[in-house]
Amino acid sequence: MPVNYETTPDFAGRRARLAAAIGALGADVLVISDLVNLRYLTGFTGSNGSALVRTDGPDLIATDGRYRAQVAAQAPGLDVLIERDTVTALVALLADHQGELPLRVGFEADAVTVAQFAGLSVLLDRAGLELVPLRGTVEKLREVKDDGEIAQIEAACRLGDKALATLIERDGIVAGRTEREVARDLEWIMYGCGADAIAFETIVAAGANSAIPHHRPTDAVLASGDFVKIDFGAVVGGYHSDMTRTFVLDQASDWQRAIYQIVADAQHAGRMALLPGAALADVDAAARDVITAAGYGEQYVHGLGHGVGLAIHEAPGIGAAATGTLRDGATVTVEPGIYLPGRGGVRIEDTLVVTDSGARSLTTSPRALQVL
Repeated sequence: MPVNYETTPDFAGRRARLAAAIGALGADVLVISDLVNLRYLTGFTGSNGSALVRTDGPDLIATDGRYRAQVAAQAPGLDVLIERDTVTALVALLADHQGELPLRVGFEADAVTVAQFAGLSVLLDRAGLELVPLRGTVEKLREVKDDGEIAQIEAACRLGDKALATLIERDGIVAGRTEREVARDLEWIMYGCGADAIAFETIVAAGANSAIPHHRPTDAVLASGDFVKIDFGAVVGGYHSDMTRTFVLDQASDWQRAIYQIVADAQHAGRMALLPGAALADVDAAARDVITAAGYGEQYVHGLGHGVGLAIHEAPGIGAAATGTLRDGATVTVEPGIYLPGRGGVRIEDTLVVTDSGARSLTTSPRALQVL
């Protein structure tokens, strides 16, 4: 089931677009220390690494000796520096070769620790270099996926669809099982279907626990009449999927059908609002207004969705306070919910790609209420 890129991603092109962006933000070079961003820009997947992306001059990657062979295979064409403390080593290299003009050294302010910042400041002050904090610069580039990235995310979504269908076919979601048993079965099925990893710890929340948005599975036993909320995802080629479905065991009551339908209507409205150029807050409002009008606004306690890609949660965030707009090629979730403490809750979530002709859902499991 995993889908491979037809061609190697254009890492050099990504770095060139980043170079243009950092130049416009007042830096001459950016030190990449976030490992997800490092993978996006170079292809390197080791657990220790940093890179320099320059507006003028060759780019450089650093890692330690454990990854000497791996970095050569995954990031061919890049000069490699072998050092344990990769960030300090790269900045020291800049300090030693800064030339006659001051160099403005950008760093990922959301990834550098306080201790690293203090050390870098001292180092650059001695060399007469300026340290420039940048936030979300690479993440903004990652918002728009290329065809290869969308293919990987879709593969992860289809794998999740298949795994959930398999779990249901095997009577894996029935009264008498525990939340933890259901969650672990689903995870093993995903691995059996070809997942490289699970996207996050699978949420299985039954009965009153389904009113907890991010409940962690316990030994609570599923019972007849329970809502069972399952939120899960798979990783294929480094890219994530995210989907939530809520079921009822044996027989659904009128109140369960009612709130399920409200959430389903809100989710539909959110999906229909996913258009390039749409304000993120307006997309959130399209779904939130449905729930609020039904009298459950205070029981909808989170944003509508988030970006999905090399990370399970990435830009853009879709919420009432969000700023900015949707971009063509963004992959995002739409996941409204109603949560009634002590009774139960419903969330319906899909991963979709934004296109000029409307959003295309990459998850395809049935959205209608299923009574198992």
